[in-house]
Amino acid sequence: MARFCALPGLGSLSPQSVQRHAPDDSLLLEQDGTASARCSLWWRAVPALPGERIGLLGHYAAVDIDAATRILHEACERLRASGCTLAVGPIDGSTWRRYRLITWRGDEPAFFLEPDNPDDWPLHFTGVGFMPFANYFSERCDDLEAYPADTKLAARLHEAGYRARPIEMHRIQDELSLLWRISTESFSRNLLYTPITEVEFKETYAPLLSVVRPELVNIFEHHGEPVGFLFALPDMLQAARGIPVDTVILKTIGVLPAQQGRGLGNWMTDFTFVAARKLGFRRAIFALIHETNVSRRLGRGQMRDIRRYTLFARHLGKV
Repeated sequence: MARFCALPGLGSLSPQSVQRHAPDDSLLLEQDGTASARCSLWWRAVPALPGERIGLLGHYAAVDIDAATRILHEACERLRASGCTLAVGPIDGSTWRRYRLITWRGDEPAFFLEPDNPDDWPLHFTGVGFMPFANYFSERCDDLEAYPADTKLAARLHEAGYRARPIEMHRIQDELSLLWRISTESFSRNLLYTPITEVEFKETYAPLLSVVRPELVNIFEHHGEPVGFLFALPDMLQAARGIPVDTVILKTIGVLPAQQGRGLGNWMTDFTFVAARKLGFRRAIFALIHETNVSRRLGRGQMRDIRRYTLFARHLGKV
């Protein structure tokens, strides 16, 4: 497993992560004693899709297109032999983990928590018959001062009993449990959704706590009951490049299904942008939005696409 993880891929991968992700199979291609491609496969605990039996392909990495072609053909054959009719990837077993490839880079530098990949990796997939399955975007607002907050909406929701509060760092484990409960309910209708345990959810967010600004992570309540949250973070990659951190990243927006359609997403965004301006941030990035997600409408004409991503799929036919 150490050799499997040593091959550079979409971020770091450890044997412990592979074990926790529990793939049904893992493949490692070696050429002349050197690892040249890898992937893992899932076909048991996978999301449902009407008319298909999905197999997932993740933990992907390949040093060149020849190695990619060999391992992707073998992966598809194993999924087909396991009864799958549709291979989807790259996705590390769940949309809670790494998935998708950058397919249009634009001129914006990478931002904090954004997954990256070599520019030729999409060709690895399309070269063996994969087609786009879902498309995603990241968008940027260049001037938070010019963003038109909806004050009437805020007043209406306040009158109806809605309030916002910052996350309470002194009881962060309880707060993360709350975010997990809201997330699992809010995202249950998302494409390729599968549940996540509370333990893994907390493990995902734990590394981010050192850079959290409580003013940017807010829980939204209705008559004291939590109904949504917005998790935003400073773009720490700006600091790594030696430039002022003037950009805030909207990482996750969750609203309980029973509360959707009331304008909460707009209000939560407005609230976060006001908080970000007070902290001195000038720009904002909506990160990794599905092309049909309502979040695409939160920009009110102030956003522009800075990156595009694609999740791929290939029909496998019948066993």
